[in-house]
Amino acid sequence: MSTVLFLTFLFGIFETGFALYTYYFISEAAREGARYAIVRGSSCTGFASACPAAGSDVQNYVQNLGFPGINPSKMTVSPSWSAYTSGSTCPGSPNPCNSPGNLVTVTVQYNFPLTLPFAPKLTYAMSSTSAMIIAQ
Repeated sequence: MSTVLFLTFLFGIFETGFALYTYYFISEAAREGARYAIVRGSSCTGFASACPAAGSDVQNYVQNLGFPGINPSKMTVSPSWSAYTSGSTCPGSPNPCNSPGNLVTVTVQYNFPLTLPFAPKLTYAMSSTSAMIIAQ
C-alpha cells in the first residue's frame, strides 16, 4: 500500500513539473508569436515570405516552434491587431491595424492532459497572452 502511495506522489511531482514546463512554453510561444508579427507589419521589407504577416502566418509560426513534449494539435493561436493610440483608425485590409505604432496581441491556449495513476484523466486549459507594438 505504501508503494502505491509513494508512486502516486512521485508521478504527481513529475506531472507538476511537466505542467510548469508546458506553461512556460505557452508563455514563450505567445511572446515569440508577437515578436514574429511586430517585425512583419505593413511596411516590412527583407523577408521572403509572410511580409506583411497575416493571422495564419503567425499561427503556423507558433505551432511549428517544436518544443519537445508539446502537441501542436492541442494548441490554439489567436493573433489580433488593434490601434494603439486612442482615437486612431485602422485603414485597409486584411489586417487593417498592422502598420507601425499599432498593437499586435497573440493569445496561445493549450489543453494540457493531466494524467495521474489511479485518477481520472483530466484536461487543464492553459493560456497566455503577449502584446507588442509593431515596429515595421
